[in-house]
Amino acid sequence: MKRVLIDTDVILDFFFDRKPFSDDAAKVLSLCESREIKGFITSVIISNVYYLLRQTSTHEKVIEKLMQLVTITEVLSTDRDVIVKALTSNFKDFEDALQNYSAELNGKIDLIVTRNIKDFKYSALGVMTPGNYLKTINARR
Repeated sequence: MKRVLIDTDVILDFFFDRKPFSDDAAKVLSLCESREIKGFITSVIISNVYYLLRQTSTHEKVIEKLMQLVTITEVLSTDRDVIVKALTSNFKDFEDALQNYSAELNGKIDLIVTRNIKDFKYSALGVMTPGNYLKTINARR
């Protein structure tokens, strides 16, 4: 089973129904829900998504959405080692560095699924857009 970190932008594409990206985001999350893949997120993703969703919805509705998300995904640890690696990395975006090293140091993540591939150019993991990832999944079926 593939184990993938789903980046913030993909989660936001789904929750905000950002066309044309939301369809692929929904398909990736559906694969998590059906347990065809094992999806991972981080606490940073939860925090950022909460903040952005809260701009347009009530606390209760946002919590409900996030509870659904954590029901179909696992949450990676972000500990001191992750933070130190992120702080001393070549990543231009600290948030992306945190996501990346949470996944890398876990040791079991196969891939990062994001629309911002260039932001992960320093990652030791594979990085794909949701669309390209779905094409590889469909090619194996």
